Amino acid sequence: MEHNRTADELEGKDRKHLWHHMAPYSDKAAPMIVTEGKGSWITDLNGKRYLDAMSGLWCVNVGYGRKELAEAAYEQLLTMPYYPLSQSHLPAIRLAEKLSEWLEGEYVIFFSNSGSDANEAAFKMVRQYQQQIGRHSRYKFISRYRSYHGGSMGALSATGQAQRKYKYEPLSSGFLHVRPPDSYRRPAGMSVHDFNLQCAQAIEDTIVWEGEETIAGVILEPVITGGGIIVPEPAYLERVQEICRSHGVLLIVDEVICGFGRSGRKFGHHNFGLKPDIVTMAKGLTSGYLPLSATAVCKDIYEVFKEQEDYSYFRHVNTFGGNPAACALALKNLEILETEGLVERARLLGERLSEQLAELDSHPLVGDIRSFGFLTGIELVKSKETKAPVSLATVKKIMATCKERGLIIGKNGDTVAGFNNVLTLAPPLSSTDEDLDFIVTTVKQVMSENEKETD
Repeated sequence: MEHNRTADELEGKDRKHLWHHMAPYSDKAAPMIVTEGKGSWITDLNGKRYLDAMSGLWCVNVGYGRKELAEAAYEQLLTMPYYPLSQSHLPAIRLAEKLSEWLEGEYVIFFSNSGSDANEAAFKMVRQYQQQIGRHSRYKFISRYRSYHGGSMGALSATGQAQRKYKYEPLSSGFLHVRPPDSYRRPAGMSVHDFNLQCAQAIEDTIVWEGEETIAGVILEPVITGGGIIVPEPAYLERVQEICRSHGVLLIVDEVICGFGRSGRKFGHHNFGLKPDIVTMAKGLTSGYLPLSATAVCKDIYEVFKEQEDYSYFRHVNTFGGNPAACALALKNLEILETEGLVERARLLGERLSEQLAELDSHPLVGDIRSFGFLTGIELVKSKETKAPVSLATVKKIMATCKERGLIIGKNGDTVAGFNNVLTLAPPLSSTDEDLDFIVTTVKQVMSENEKETD
C-alpha cells in the first residue's frame, strides 16, 4: 500500500511539474515512470518489466545498463569535465578521428547536442560554402514529404510532416519538399523501379523549376524512419546523388536514426554506396546515454572555410556540443559496437525479424511490411485494395495491447494527417535471440486478436 501511495504521489507531481514530449495532456492516463533498464528491458515504478522494442527514441543501440559507458563518462568527468570546442580536448580529437574511420572517408567533425542541432549546423555550412565559392544566390534546400529532420525552426522547416509544423508556422524560408519514394503507394501499373526513378526525377525537376542557381543542398535520410519506414530502391539514391553532383548541389545525409549499426552497416548510406558531402548523426552515437551529435563535412568543403577573409570561418558555437564526458562515452560506445559485433548482429536480427513477421502479409489489416536492417514498419490499412489507412484508434489499441503484455512498440506519430498508420520496431542491436522471439510472438498474437478496425 505504501508503494502505491508513493506511485500516486509521484504521478501527481509529474502532472504538476513535468511537460511531456509529444503527448496530449491527460488528467486520467498516468505516464509510465521508468526506474531502470537492463539489456533490452526497462522496469517501471510498479516493478513491471517491458521489452523496449523502440530503443527509447530509436537510440539505445547497445542496450540499457552498460556499466562501462557510465564508467567512461565518470572517469572523464573526474579528469576534465568541460571545455568549449572553441579550443580543443582529447576526447573530441579521438572521437572525431574514430568517426572519420567509421564514415570510410576524409571528414572533419563539428560536434553539437542533438540531431536537430547537427542539421542546423549543416544548413548554415552549406549556405556559407555556396557563398564562398561564388554561388551567392544558392540558399534553398530540398527534402521529402514525410521526412523528419528535427524540431528547431530550420530543421522543422526541412521536415516534411505537416502535423509537426501546424501552429508553428511561418518557419524558415528556402525549404522545398518533393514526393517520397513510397513504393507501396505508387501509381497503379508502375513498377517499383520506375516509380523510384520518377521520385528522384522530382528532385531534379524542382532544381530546374526553382532555378539551379538558387539550390544549395538536398537533405535526406537513407530511409525515411519516423515518417513511416519508407525504404527506397538503391537506384533512387544513386540517381539523387548524380543529380546533386550534376547541378552543384550538396548532398546532406541525415543518419540520426539509420546510423551506428541500425541498418546492418555502420551507416545507412553505406547500404547504398553513397558518398555524401555532409553526414549528420546523433542518437546511436552515444546509444542515448548522453546528449551528443555530429556534423561530418567532406574535407574539400571544409577547406573553403580556411580562407582568411572576414566572415570566412564558420561562426557557430554550441556550449555543450562535444562535451568531454559525452565524447569519452561515445568512444566506448563505438568500441562496444565493434568488439561485440553488433553491426553484423543487427543485420542478422533484422533478417530474422523480417522473415518471422512475413506471415503477417496475409493479415486483413496489414498493407505492407518494410524492413531496413534491424528496423521494421508495418503499415496498417482498412482495405488491401484501397490502401486506405486504418484509424488512429486501431493503431493505439494494438500498441496498448502490446504494452499490456510487456512489449513497447512505436508508430509514426503526428506526421501527415491520415497517415499515422505504421507500427514501428527498432529494438536494441544487442537484443538476444529470446528477446527477438518475444517481440515476434507478442506482435503476432496481438495482431491475430485485432483483425478488424476499431471504431
